[in-house]
Amino acid sequence: MSFKTPNVYVREKAILPPSVAEVETAIPAFIGRTEITSNETDGSFLFKPMKITSHVELDSIFGGPAPESFTVDENGNKVGEDGDNAKLLPSHLLYQSILHFFANGGGACYLVSIGDYETTSDAAAFLDALEALKAIDEVTLLLFPDAVNLEPVQYYDIVVQALQQCADLQDRFVPFDVLDSGNPKLENDIIDMRDAIGTRNLKYGAAYYPYVRTSIARAYTEDNVTVLVPELDAFGIPTGNTTPTPMSDLVMTDIHASVKAGLAKNYLVLPPCASVVGIYAQTDETRGVWKAPANISINQVIGPIKGIDDDTQEDMNVDPVSGKSVNAIRAFAGQGTLVWGARTLAGNDNEWRYIPVRRLFNFVEESVKKASRFAVFEPNVPFTWLKVKSTIESFLQNVWEQGGLFGDSPEQAYFVNVGLGQTMTEDDINNGIMNIEIGLAAVRPAEFIILTFSHKSISN
Repeated sequence: MSFKTPNVYVREKAILPPSVAEVETAIPAFIGRTEITSNETDGSFLFKPMKITSHVELDSIFGGPAPESFTVDENGNKVGEDGDNAKLLPSHLLYQSILHFFANGGGACYLVSIGDYETTSDAAAFLDALEALKAIDEVTLLLFPDAVNLEPVQYYDIVVQALQQCADLQDRFVPFDVLDSGNPKLENDIIDMRDAIGTRNLKYGAAYYPYVRTSIARAYTEDNVTVLVPELDAFGIPTGNTTPTPMSDLVMTDIHASVKAGLAKNYLVLPPCASVVGIYAQTDETRGVWKAPANISINQVIGPIKGIDDDTQEDMNVDPVSGKSVNAIRAFAGQGTLVWGARTLAGNDNEWRYIPVRRLFNFVEESVKKASRFAVFEPNVPFTWLKVKSTIESFLQNVWEQGGLFGDSPEQAYFVNVGLGQTMTEDDINNGIMNIEIGLAAVRPAEFIILTFSHKSISN
């Protein structure tokens, strides 16, 4: 600045380091089929990730749920070839899964449509959608609820590919559902999952089981519901035979009213992960990404479709061979249905055993990476190193003050090293490399609380 006029001149000097903008931690991407796959503004949006923030946007952009076709008795009870456990899930469940996400605290999310309700999508379509999501930096969680209707080998291959994407990008995580085979022995479902997903990238995923019966009514049109109407003889006595009749043909009859009332209570069964991810979002917002998303009730749920007790959960939570922990969805008297587990698939890994630890590191790594970009092409000299170090330390100090790091002091909670002789050699500097070393003492869930009691004698 040159001075030509006598006056008082003010110059502001920045003394604080650049701030770190904290990245979002619970932005899921849902993959599946939708009613609408194009519009006049965007044309076809098949395999194009689109962001929505509400139920209203979901309806306006992607349409509503797919009407189911099923058969019921005169009281609206669903029947089928396999009895009342027949077709637990609808063929298309993305729409209801996203509603369940919103109902449990979820906010902004991405949706990738792989086809409309007339489309038969195979595993390749889900993998193409995963590929499209690589370019969306904001996404931190991957979900594919419609894929549970694929063959198990196809479904678990999608899980494996999603875990690989997380390992490659290091900024996202995969909560996924353990498939329900319909076998009453739930341990078989757990074994099938553990056998199918291999041993790679386990720290980037978490499994949940079992499915839940929601308070969401099934979507249907009366033309698609077949009612088995009892046949009567000349005296009005049931013959034991039934006549399949479209529900729409029974309007203004007692049977129609009975069926409609029964269908209103024929609640939808859904895999739990969409609602669990809503809990991720809620917990991140109210407590922080370092808080385990567990011991929290799931909204709009009547209960899990299979009961799990402490003995059963032992083998789910800790497996000494594979280490592939499975987080239970359990019903507790007076508390409702709770997410009762917070382990990644890497259950035998002391560093990455817990979901909040993995997600905390994702959060810190991504936030620091973005905040450090100002130093690209800056001189690789002590002044720049100090600026980078101060920026990161200020960010970690804030995380520690919020309870995200363990320690009585910042020195116990984290460290940041950068400099010649510490993290870099002369050769590194000559090659334009700045190495930054960060250490974090992550807080871990109090998973096992042990209470020790003793009897106190009262002396005279």
